[in-house]
Amino acid sequence: MSSANRSDVPPETVGVSLEPEGVEVTYTDGRSVFYHGVPERAEERVVSAPGKEVHVLVTDPTETEGVIVYVNDRKTDDEILESTGVGRVILERGETDAIFPGVEATNQGYRVEVAADPEQARGRVFVFVEDELSEQAYEIVAPDGEGADGSAPGDGAE
Repeated sequence: MSSANRSDVPPETVGVSLEPEGVEVTYTDGRSVFYHGVPERAEERVVSAPGKEVHVLVTDPTETEGVIVYVNDRKTDDEILESTGVGRVILERGETDAIFPGVEATNQGYRVEVAADPEQARGRVFVFVEDELSEQAYEIVAPDGEGADGSAPGDGAE
């Protein structure tokens, strides 16, 4: 299947574990991925560097489950995403899509912007920006600097 034929894939609920060293996501097929590092707080939005992969995780209020969506991922086959519970949204240049209540992604050409209102999302909103050489983790928080509950991963507030 060529990358031009990739389509949107709805996410399923996956397991989430907020650890002092980062965020672990357990896929519906039992495998897991660990996003390293305590997410940096970002007020209201994150804009990726050009050419980076962008993954958005929104937790439920208990912070033990959530949904994860890849934005403009053109490498992963639909069947792989469907078997893991990971969603995908493909955006044209300049297009914005509500990928979850309170969370929007915008294709800014070579960059992806993720804007969120954690109160409306009713959970914590994490954005992981990565490529083969580096990965950055962010938590989108309200403008006053507080997340939905004011806590950081692994600080005992889970």
